[in-house]
Amino acid sequence: MTSVTLGHLDETLHEATAAAVARVLEAYELEIEYVPGTHEALMAHMRNGDIDLFVSAWLPDVDAAYLDPALGMEPLGDLYRPEFGWHLPTSAATGLTSIAELAADGHDVNREIVTAQSVLDRVRHGVAAYNLTEHGFTIAARPDEDVVEYADQAIRTGDPAIIALWQPNFLHYGSTNLTPLADPKGALGTAQTARMLVRRAVRPELDSDMLDELDELTLGNKVVSALDHAMRVEGMSADAAAEAWQRGKLLPR
Repeated sequence: MTSVTLGHLDETLHEATAAAVARVLEAYELEIEYVPGTHEALMAHMRNGDIDLFVSAWLPDVDAAYLDPALGMEPLGDLYRPEFGWHLPTSAATGLTSIAELAADGHDVNREIVTAQSVLDRVRHGVAAYNLTEHGFTIAARPDEDVVEYADQAIRTGDPAIIALWQPNFLHYGSTNLTPLADPKGALGTAQTARMLVRRAVRPELDSDMLDELDELTLGNKVVSALDHAMRVEGMSADAAAEAWQRGKLLPR
């Protein structure tokens, strides 16, 4: 093979991660055609055999649909570990360390939990598990990008807002801005593994050494957060962010 189609969700975090993976492909002199899209569009591409490598599927739960045998994809590697959680801006945490503590009196945390539509069910599970409705907490669902802006502003202003989001992302870059709240009941779900997917039919045509290298490639949450931050905040392209990572210039020393 001389070229590879590389699919990814049309979001900065996934675009940047795909660009980092592409560094390995380029080392084997493969030409890369990127195929961005929504979940539904990408599944259609997989079904049609249009995607050779996908970056990345959050398994076992979030992206389980990508493993439908009809799509012809199989997992490869272990890039990073997505985990959903609730956080407070560190400047507003005031000693709170657990979701269970939110049910007590004596704290100034906002009772309205502003949440992205994509994680609404997970937030509802958390509210129900800790009986937070009985303590005045409500949920306000908004489009994902609106909630990202809301969370970014809360961090900058120190607003005592519960921030419910997946890690890694650019808001986790430099871990001092957010204080995680423990989930002792495990109500928010388990951590995922971000894995590549390779098209089963094309795997025998790919260089075995390259596949081994991809299988061993580990970015980690800090690197992925930094890649996302480089694009969203510093205005880098995905390729520029991946090059900065490859040269060891992405994370602060």
